[in-house]
Amino acid sequence: QVQLVESGGGLVQSGGSLRLSCASSRTIFPSYIMGWHRQAPRKPRELVADITGDGRTNYADSVKGRFTISKDNAKGTVYLQMNSLKAEDTAVYYCRWTIASRTYWGQGTQLTVSS
Repeated sequence: QVQLVESGGGLVQSGGSLRLSCASSRTIFPSYIMGWHRQAPRKPRELVADITGDGRTNYADSVKGRFTISKDNAKGTVYLQMNSLKAEDTAVYYCRWTIASRTYWGQGTQLTVSS
């Protein structure tokens, strides 16, 4: 019912920047929570950042000051601007929307940071 499609991943050198996009089939409403998670090989999926429909943000300590989450309510699109990338940022990045009690996931996009 809610379709999420990530894009923008790729290969980046350490210290570089990249922006991920999550396109959805829905307009964003204030009560929604949209987030980015990542999963490295043999590690659990972890929250990177999220944002509410009314603009409140939350970041993992490991990305504070480097990553910025943003959104376009009308387009139903969520972005993750990633700066000062490190090798440990390498992972598959997943877009997540939470609407009431339901959670929706995108298919993921690979980020590889070379040192």
